[in-house]
Amino acid sequence: MAGRTEVDGGRRVYRYSSSATSGQDAISYAKLIGLDARSERALADKVEDGFDYRAFTQLQMAIKLPVKQLADLMSITDRTLSRRKSEGRLRPDESERLLRLARVFDLALGLFGGDKQAARNWLTRPIDALGGRAPIALSKTEVGAREVESLIHRLEHGIFT
Repeated sequence: MAGRTEVDGGRRVYRYSSSATSGQDAISYAKLIGLDARSERALADKVEDGFDYRAFTQLQMAIKLPVKQLADLMSITDRTLSRRKSEGRLRPDESERLLRLARVFDLALGLFGGDKQAARNWLTRPIDALGGRAPIALSKTEVGAREVESLIHRLEHGIFT
């Protein structure tokens, strides 16, 4: 579980953070794709502007999925991806889908204590609790990603059903 214990006025206080990358803020998953956003609003503004194409490349390298598979998870055709690469920018809806995958990967990293390989393995294997679907495949939609996130939070808290 990602988080930290601090002493506050003589009491031990456990602060939970869903981030595996920095453990400091709730939107640090954006750092996986090279974004520096200090708030949800700033992150929303970046999504509305569309991410630089490099964000796609950064997530692809972090998660180590083939380019075609990552593009498919984002519902982007090969031809469209090629166009985005030459334009240097993703559209807002594509940026939002990329951010969703980064968020799920970050949570999986937290589940496995920052072990990227273990997180990748878990994300790409069918999971009975997800109806036999791989978490990364289910994350293709927002509803599916929320189901994966819910499972991760349950596992972090020792709830295995």
